[in-house]
Amino acid sequence: MGASVLNLRAASGRSVLRPVNLADVQTSSQCASFVLLPFSNRIRDARFTFEGQDIQLRANTRDGLAQHGDVRNRPWTVTRPTESHLICDFDSRNFADINWPWAFTARVEYRLHGPHLDTTLTLTNADTRDMPAGMGLHPYFQRLQDGVDPTLGFDAPLTYDTDERHLTLGGAHEVQPGEDYRTPTCIGPREIDRTYTAWDNIVRLDWTEAGSPMRALVQTADNVFSHLVVFTAPDGTLALEPVSHATDAFNLAAQGVAGVDLRVLSPGQSLAGTVRITLEGAW
Repeated sequence: MGASVLNLRAASGRSVLRPVNLADVQTSSQCASFVLLPFSNRIRDARFTFEGQDIQLRANTRDGLAQHGDVRNRPWTVTRPTESHLICDFDSRNFADINWPWAFTARVEYRLHGPHLDTTLTLTNADTRDMPAGMGLHPYFQRLQDGVDPTLGFDAPLTYDTDERHLTLGGAHEVQPGEDYRTPTCIGPREIDRTYTAWDNIVRLDWTEAGSPMRALVQTADNVFSHLVVFTAPDGTLALEPVSHATDAFNLAAQGVAGVDLRVLSPGQSLAGTVRITLEGAW
């Protein structure tokens, strides 16, 4: 299951991420959260150019894209130091069919402490060549709490236009009305599938109603997660995905589009960062 999260609940039993029936889980897409490595989101036509070389990946979507990396449905090596600390490791060299032409290793650490869950990702170039790289997390948050839909708030002044396959078209632009969540806004019937950048790495969901106890959730991310994908999933949950680059950054960077944050790792170099989920109030 790719070191995915199956369930995350408050001590009261209230679901924080979407609840998962373990007997029904067959792929990471059905989990509460999964890891995106060695890239996040979509690559146009599963191909790109890097340092003058044409790279062709296997498409893994019906519309011919490479999506969400190639670790989320593979086995990881798991150690469990304590009940509140889980470490999972991955080595692409253990898989002859890995859908990435560079060797890499990865680690995900989960730490529970107080009202916090910290998830730390580390991606390391284990090849002898420079490697383009990216990473992210794909958590699905439970929207309805006691029948209340939350307000969504985050400070991000820039977003991207996309085509019919949700692939980025050019550089980021200033958010327009209806795209702007700098003032917390109730999600309601909105259908959202949008990537933001220049955000302050804090996103907040708030279920507090007048006359009721405060209940909120805050997700914070290290600066390496320079982009945030917001997605209202068909099952009624909300994905808030901290990622290190824009969708299709590999092709955009090759075209000279600025600000998409494609990383390049030298042999032995790592990309790493932590995302924290914090519960506030009456959970």
